[in-house]
Amino acid sequence: MTDAAILARAHGLADEEDRRAGVVTREARPDELAGALARFDATWGVGRTVDLASLKAIAHAGNTVLVAVPAPTGGDAAGPGADSDATANPPLGAALGFLGWDGGIHVHSHMNAVDPAARGRGIGVALKLRQRAICLDHGVDEVRWTYDPLIRRNARMNLVRLGAEVAAYHADFYGELRDAISGGDRSDRFEVRWRLASPRVARALERMPQPPWRAEGGLRLVADFEAVRSTDRETAGALRAASRAAFAALADGRLRPELDAAGDYVFTADDPDREA
Repeated sequence: MTDAAILARAHGLADEEDRRAGVVTREARPDELAGALARFDATWGVGRTVDLASLKAIAHAGNTVLVAVPAPTGGDAAGPGADSDATANPPLGAALGFLGWDGGIHVHSHMNAVDPAARGRGIGVALKLRQRAICLDHGVDEVRWTYDPLIRRNARMNLVRLGAEVAAYHADFYGELRDAISGGDRSDRFEVRWRLASPRVARALERMPQPPWRAEGGLRLVADFEAVRSTDRETAGALRAASRAAFAALADGRLRPELDAAGDYVFTADDPDREA
């Protein structure tokens, strides 16, 4: 595909995902930044994300601060709604990314938050696809972010649905968080790179099958680590310790984790762009 065709398809995929989710994703307007912050705070806890002044500066500099608002019905305009208090009426979803250059120019996608009442509709994916389209518009062809490797639904979204690939494992990446999500759990993270115009990403976004990865080890995941963590801290701690031991196999960079059909990690040296 030509660059123009890739751009057009990127926006088309973002629009299609918006329609599936029943939202409009776009860059946040200045009057929507307080609402975006309220969505972040509702997810991670007040004081655990950014402050409004910093968010305004990040957006003013041209970084990706995105919102997902309800799709318009009839003559309604897609916006924050009738309530003029953005913090009382935050968007259904919000995302924040900023420019980085370590290892090449990229956008680091730091936060992606969705109203719990609207989860399961694909709003998080819709925000990611809009972020991809905007990055490609500006000549940025890579996005990176981190995620907790033990949360299976996030692993599936990142590696399978979006086609990102794990670039590194960071033990205790953020230190002690004590936020509304992590509690006192260790902040171990996989860092993923999303090569926006790669064959791997194109196949994932077109919902084509991924290859059966040739495994040289792996790690089974529990279905809902977050539930285990909230109800049985001892078991969650043991699972975290087991994952640290397993991920030691990734230290030299030869292997990377992928998900198999059962939703468990397999460690493979296969070309990440290999066709199914």
